[in-house]
Amino acid sequence: MTKPLVFVAAAAIFDADGRILLAQRPQGKSMAGLWEFPGGKVETGETPEDALCRELQEELQIGVQPADLRPLNFASFDYPGFHLFMPLFEVRDWSGDPVPVEGQALEWVRPAALADFPAPPADVPLFEDLAARF
Repeated sequence: MTKPLVFVAAAAIFDADGRILLAQRPQGKSMAGLWEFPGGKVETGETPEDALCRELQEELQIGVQPADLRPLNFASFDYPGFHLFMPLFEVRDWSGDPVPVEGQALEWVRPAALADFPAPPADVPLFEDLAARF
């Protein structure tokens, strides 16, 4: 059976201390309460880089340029109702201070502590990879 493909782009935003910004999915959304990388859906006609820069502006009010995104990893995960494909980009340069526009909680997390944050199944291997690499 064919499932819809959901294409999202996500960011591992690193601060000057090497911590990564996580966002908690707000109540009312699927997988509410779980922690994830900021980002969102890639719209028709957008590149993943352009979509991610747009989403980071909309969700966190930070400015990121596509040239400042570095491919880091990706997730390809089969959820019950859809298949998720999610490139993960490293972000170390941005303008502004992250503000949780959608009411989501934000947390700066050391890579070694990522396992302490419950995450959607597609994000878990990415959390593990970052903890091992950084």
